[in-house]
Amino acid sequence: MTVYANSPDGPVKWERFLAQRTQRMQSSAIRELLKITQQPDVISFAGGLPAPELFPVREIEEACNYLLRQEAKIALQYSTTEGYRPLREYLADSMSKYGIHHGPDNILITTGSQQALDLIGKIFIDPGTYILTGRPTYLGAIQAWRAYEAEFITVPLDDDGMQTDLIEEAIRSHTPRFIYILPNFHNPAGTTVTEERRHRLVEIARKYDLIIIEDDPYGALRYDGEDIIPIATLAPERTLYLGTFSKTLAPGLRIGWVVAPAEIITRLVQAKQGADLHSSTFDQMIANDIAQRGILKMHVRKIRQTYHARRDTMLDALAEFWPEGSTWTQPQGGLFLWARVPATINTLDLFYKAVEQKVAYVPGVHFFPHADGGHNAMRLNFSNAQPEFIVEGIRRLGLVMKQELAAH
Repeated sequence: MTVYANSPDGPVKWERFLAQRTQRMQSSAIRELLKITQQPDVISFAGGLPAPELFPVREIEEACNYLLRQEAKIALQYSTTEGYRPLREYLADSMSKYGIHHGPDNILITTGSQQALDLIGKIFIDPGTYILTGRPTYLGAIQAWRAYEAEFITVPLDDDGMQTDLIEEAIRSHTPRFIYILPNFHNPAGTTVTEERRHRLVEIARKYDLIIIEDDPYGALRYDGEDIIPIATLAPERTLYLGTFSKTLAPGLRIGWVVAPAEIITRLVQAKQGADLHSSTFDQMIANDIAQRGILKMHVRKIRQTYHARRDTMLDALAEFWPEGSTWTQPQGGLFLWARVPATINTLDLFYKAVEQKVAYVPGVHFFPHADGGHNAMRLNFSNAQPEFIVEGIRRLGLVMKQELAAH
């Protein structure tokens, strides 16, 4: 008979063996919501999903066939942790057009930009370390860094992104290890930080000797206006820049990257080696083949047109169907907008009523590290649904809200 030290005649009580930090780990609220919303008859605005009908399937198939015929000994083999060098060279050249002048040795390929967030947590965050973020901010960053026992200082957003005039006061309350910002088409807020504020953020970071994590998964998906200079261009010596192919090519490839000064790349490489040795060589070579043949640029132009039209469809539908007292951001690009509903409506409670009507979103409270806001807000994704479903889904949400208001 097997004897267990903590449960001699029953199953192992696994909680006794877990590390203390696991108590701070939480499941992704969005991943859990997706389980509910994956019913085929639910119109879902919940995920940050690209449009699957636009995936370049034929081009990816061609790349796979070529690699398996011509490059299989490399594509199917172990590789360096830093990543496939031709892909890093392509990225260095592409980013230089935006003023980010780092060479391939300053780039680490990661398994999606979510892994980059985790690696940043691993090398920068000690238990009790403070991080400054916007309020709201990206749920995946909260989840990644909470596991390393981070504490969060938050600064509110307005229509021009993080309110930089409030950052110094926040810093004086608790000195953060770094500032985390999504400057372009923020997830979840859909806002874009102005150039003036980017310069001010850099001034503050230099004044207080802080580093900046610039997360830019949506920068290539601009529909209105002109590109704004990256923070990594303004302060290359103290900025880590994160990018990804998940929104511009296909999320299933799981290819992201980090750009950073050499000494930090070395530390990130060490952290990644302990996690997964390296990201998929085959997937990196697929992405490189498509990028080098110019297919990626054409594909991005195509999805910009589609997502631009879907954004406009959602904005028009909101104006037509939602009750008075509702407001929403007007994103210049990206995949999301942030909607606020009348204050008497709690969007966390409303979610389940909405799902009964076969429509879904992400309640706003999930994007606040301290759950101190977003109770009458929601994130809406406009990239994944066809235009007719966007209109119908927004109509259903409007009806659910009007019924809720009538019940009060």
